[in-house]
Amino acid sequence: MIDIHSRKDQHLAVFGLGASGLAAARALAASGANVEAWDDNSDQRKNASDLGIRLTNPSDMEFRRIDALVLAPGIPLTHKPHAIVEQARAAGRPIIGDIELLIEACPQARFIGITGTNGKSTTTSLLGHILAQAGLAPQIGGNLGPPALAFKPPEPGGLMVLELSSYQLDLTDHATFDIAVLLNLSPDHLDRHGDMDGYIAAKRRIFRERPDDRTTRTAIIGVDDRLSSAVRDDLAGIGHWTVISVSGKQALDSGAYVTNGMLFDAIDSDAELVCDLSSIATLPGSHNWQNAAAAYAAARCLGVPRDCIADALATYPGLPHRAELVATIGAVRYINDSKATNVDAAARAIASYKAIYWIAGGQAKDKNLNAIIPFAAHIRHAFLIGDAEDSFATALDGIVPYTRCGDLTSALSASHGMAQHTGGEDAVVLLSPACASFDQWKNFEARGDAFRALVQKLAAEATA
Repeated sequence: MIDIHSRKDQHLAVFGLGASGLAAARALAASGANVEAWDDNSDQRKNASDLGIRLTNPSDMEFRRIDALVLAPGIPLTHKPHAIVEQARAAGRPIIGDIELLIEACPQARFIGITGTNGKSTTTSLLGHILAQAGLAPQIGGNLGPPALAFKPPEPGGLMVLELSSYQLDLTDHATFDIAVLLNLSPDHLDRHGDMDGYIAAKRRIFRERPDDRTTRTAIIGVDDRLSSAVRDDLAGIGHWTVISVSGKQALDSGAYVTNGMLFDAIDSDAELVCDLSSIATLPGSHNWQNAAAAYAAARCLGVPRDCIADALATYPGLPHRAELVATIGAVRYINDSKATNVDAAARAIASYKAIYWIAGGQAKDKNLNAIIPFAAHIRHAFLIGDAEDSFATALDGIVPYTRCGDLTSALSASHGMAQHTGGEDAVVLLSPACASFDQWKNFEARGDAFRALVQKLAAEATA
């Protein structure tokens, strides 16, 4: 647990007692802060109370006497903010999150922050894998894995690799990163940020500079989309940043890039071939090649030799729910990409396979499928589920044949039958929903776990 010595004897309110909020409340209390905590969910409150956290209803909190509100990232902050946010603002109290507290508490550690609309989990875990293979013992977490304040106290110079959502970045006021990675930008979470400008502004907080800090920091930025490329151009001309461009599909004059599956290093000199990514099953498609280029660039900046990175890339085990090969039944592969919770993420997956029986739908963030249409020829049939079933059927009508299935079990049964009957060696049953899961599932992990269990049952029946 992190000792947040800077907050000793402060009076702090913690709101939201899921994993990150509970870890924050416990770490602050253990560090000597006077903590009052609350969650609108009674089960979360009971869990916190059982761990000795003092609970106070926000209506009874005196915000003029509180030093700061520590907010869990899932609580609305900017657009349609939660009532407790309004209370804290009315009293002029700062509102921060666990990432801010972690960086404040560990000034001797080195922080690598990774954000972007898509690919940040893969890039974070991939970089962690590379650094671990190099013997550097990084701690990995944030939006992926353990919450930030559940980390072990780092040694001086210790590496902490953080996946950062826009929600988490919105709750930073002073946090800075030694290496800041922005992979890409496309519409997402607009209900939380109000519009695209608000969303981009949250993401750009990863490139914060302190007015009195002249440290040169490294920015690694994907240039395969227009919005991120514009951020790269802006940052290259200001501040104390060394900017490295990365691409998964185009050659660059400078940076790390992939063409035709081959990773090249042109960071410090003329381009040199690093390795062939096209044969790595856990990194399919140009979007994952950009993730690999970003992780490669970060590892190089941390002094990891080129050959060591190439060896680690080849042994990357992949992430659950992200292009996860669950089974091969006959000639058909079954891929769990449940983490594709928006249309752009699903489009990236669809671009990676040639003969797809696509399971899609859920709670839509965007009812149009414009990003997917260019890859429609890859989809042999779509199997639609959840709240988005009607809107997706309308979007696909006349472009891709589809079946309304309602739920995941029915969709897998139908796609399995069709793929086994008409598929060939390139056939893939792909769960890549392009939607959030909350209409039918607790989260995307539960949805992916259910898909995996159903596929494994089919595989067992096929070999019985």
